[in-house]
Amino acid sequence: MSVPSQAARAAIGTPTEVARAAIGTLAGEFEARAFECPSGFVYLALVKGDLGNGRSVLARIHSECLTGDALDSLRCDCGLQLRAALRAIAAEQRGVLLYATGHEGRGIGIVNKLRAYRLQDDGADTVDANLRLGLPADTRDYREAAQCLAALGVSSVRLLTNNPRKQEGLRRGGIEVEEMLPLPTSGHVRNSRYLSTKQARLGHVSPAGAPLESEVGPAVDVMQLIGSVAASESRPYVILKYAQTIDGRIATRTGDARWISGEAERRVSHGFRAACDAVLVGRGTVVVDDPQLTVRMVTGFSPLRVVLDSTLRVPDDARILEPDAETAILTTERSDPERRLALEARGLGVHVVASGPRGVDLTAALRTLSDLGVRSLLVEGGAQVITSFLAERLVDRYVVSISPTIVGAGTEAVGDLDVTRIANALRLTNTTLHTVGDDLLVAADVQGNGTRLL
Repeated sequence: MSVPSQAARAAIGTPTEVARAAIGTLAGEFEARAFECPSGFVYLALVKGDLGNGRSVLARIHSECLTGDALDSLRCDCGLQLRAALRAIAAEQRGVLLYATGHEGRGIGIVNKLRAYRLQDDGADTVDANLRLGLPADTRDYREAAQCLAALGVSSVRLLTNNPRKQEGLRRGGIEVEEMLPLPTSGHVRNSRYLSTKQARLGHVSPAGAPLESEVGPAVDVMQLIGSVAASESRPYVILKYAQTIDGRIATRTGDARWISGEAERRVSHGFRAACDAVLVGRGTVVVDDPQLTVRMVTGFSPLRVVLDSTLRVPDDARILEPDAETAILTTERSDPERRLALEARGLGVHVVASGPRGVDLTAALRTLSDLGVRSLLVEGGAQVITSFLAERLVDRYVVSISPTIVGAGTEAVGDLDVTRIANALRLTNTTLHTVGDDLLVAADVQGNGTRLL
């Protein structure tokens, strides 16, 4: 099952430009230039602006990744890096993204990559999975990439990458690398081990972004806050997170909640969204706050947005219904069937589940989400939803942000849990404290919820 390296496949020669055309992308228009390489692969250069003397060109050598680039796989960070690099080059109005085919799975190909995924599911990391298949950890070679850049007139680059081996490979190919500009992404629970392995065993530079103790930037590593992600047979792993004032309010008496926490903590909140399969709120939060529930403040994918609405009274103009991310609405038989059809016609997922004492039955709702493939769920509120999840003992991880703000009368995060004795109270374990800007984050496991590791 051995796979020859790209260098071994390459014959003596240089890439030949065979076609070019303008391509409009979400990041703007680029000139696409195709190069046939001695290895038999075609490299595609997306060129922005006039490269002039070819010096200090902002560049990205992007290794082909069908699953990440085209299918938005959450097992890697490739698709996010591709999009981030195109945006960075477009913003500078001068640069090159060179798409290197033949690099799938660090050179082992799509079929072997899927085989490696199966081994990773059984416990191997991304390096050992390749080795167990009898394949190298990384077969990629960057000489043809350097030759393509030279054919474009590029002699020195500012390289968008977390991978020092790309920097070394280009230098060996005759391209000067003036500096390496990291492209971190906020990790997902499905790729956190992959990212940590790339850092520990392949030398990548902070691929999951900044730790909480440092200044929060375009990517933030929230995995230590999320804890050991697990799921039961019938429901996702549930993380309950909200922000409150130091006197325990999530909103003023008029309902105003913007912004309780500071900008750095809000970036962390977006990192939580990027880390989870889905984020959930109740209809009341949609009506009062009109949230988008997308990932905007860090580099990451937006999760599935979930609304609990037993009678489908969510406003038609609510931002959570806009098509900038997928949305699922969990309702009951009490909702109007015609209303369900109207929402489905807008491309929204509408799922009828059993009724509970507070509207949608939460156990049934979580079972439905599990059936949809949701393995990690972030619950953001409001107060009724927070109270219901805690009261029904459906929270695995509890994270609260405490702001140094006092508002007096207002909305409490947690209502009546019918606890009459301290001995019956919910207990938190494995508690950690983190300072983010001026806010304090408390993270802990909720004791007594039986789960299994994913």
